[in-house]
Amino acid sequence: MKRIVVLISGSGTNLQALINALNTPRLPSSEITLVLSNRKAAYGLTRASLAVPPIPTSYLALQPFLSKNPTKSRSDYDAEIARIVLAAAPDLVVLAGWMHILSEPFLDLMGPVPVINLHPALPGEFDGANAIERAYEAWKRGEITRSGCMVHRVVKEVDKGEPIIVREVEFKEGEGIEEFEERLHSVEHEIIVEGAKKVLEEAP
Repeated sequence: MKRIVVLISGSGTNLQALINALNTPRLPSSEITLVLSNRKAAYGLTRASLAVPPIPTSYLALQPFLSKNPTKSRSDYDAEIARIVLAAAPDLVVLAGWMHILSEPFLDLMGPVPVINLHPALPGEFDGANAIERAYEAWKRGEITRSGCMVHRVVKEVDKGEPIIVREVEFKEGEGIEEFEERLHSVEHEIIVEGAKKVLEEAP
């Protein structure tokens, strides 16, 4: 069985897509060994606990960590996240709506374990936060006709890692941002599974 660790910050709809695909042809011979959140109220933690069988969860937020450890830094927090993740012995780490940029100590400690991220924009467009809103505004200004989403490898530069799966999503005339976002999310739910499968199949 291939072991996956998923990092989340919110409702966990992309996590749910992964859970639904486990041990099907879409994501064969696989299990999620840990869901880690940096927000205590993230509904994704509930999704993990309701899975059959339940998926172990963990929670660690930056500010409480720094308050409890006044001599430590953001880098120490990222290293602690890495230690929690590595304790679950993953073959793959998936950032599925993880709203925290991981610094070099995290990636250094991961070593050969692949880390992938889902980003709601195309390669080289709208890196970083609020990508959907920024793309929608660019479309309203007539600068673009489509956006999209990608699964990419995580490197030290934000959203600059090698794309694994890329999917374009056209804007539709008269469509509000909510409708566009809903269509984009449905594509995200497909490609996060495709990307995870592809990377796991590459692993020795």
